[in-house]
Amino acid sequence: MMTHFRGVRSPLHSIGDGRVCMDWINRYIDQPLLHGAAGLLRSWHIRTRQPPELLEPTWNLVVLSFLLVASGQVMAGRSFALSVAALVMLALPSARKLVSAVKAGGSAYGAREYKSLRARAVAKREAEWSVRIIVLFSSACLPFIARIDDPVGACFMLGASVWFVLTGPLKTYLDAAEPPEPTEGDRTYSGVFHFG
Repeated sequence: MMTHFRGVRSPLHSIGDGRVCMDWINRYIDQPLLHGAAGLLRSWHIRTRQPPELLEPTWNLVVLSFLLVASGQVMAGRSFALSVAALVMLALPSARKLVSAVKAGGSAYGAREYKSLRARAVAKREAEWSVRIIVLFSSACLPFIARIDDPVGACFMLGASVWFVLTGPLKTYLDAAEPPEPTEGDRTYSGVFHFG
């Protein structure tokens, strides 16, 4: 009776396993999250009649407002003032984006903006696959590895973790998601079929 020696796996076999792993991550994690982000953009555009790129800064300000209220409950004095300053600095880019959108006319989302957003999303979808996965993995691990003995530092780290978990992956996936068509929020187009 002869036994078959299988030997050590060849390097090419391990590369094949890596490709299977990447395909699995792409199929069962990345693609569903991209479809979910596209659905969020579509719902935002239909319900608010606002451009889809305003969803991310609005969500960022909502999360920062929640953290401001939470920090007022657990901090006082200098640490609270420092946390307010940090939250205001994090809110400035989103607030500036929303203010500039209001000054530009609010809901100006047409074919030109759609094509621009779609081209940017396609480029990010293809070029930044690994960035999305790294951000997703980091946001899943950050609350467990961010431990500090100092109570004030622990509060700051917990707040930073909550902010990153709630905004980091969403931003990367919203940037790469398929934007809604400009007519999806317009009821006058509800009975029209679109081809192409």
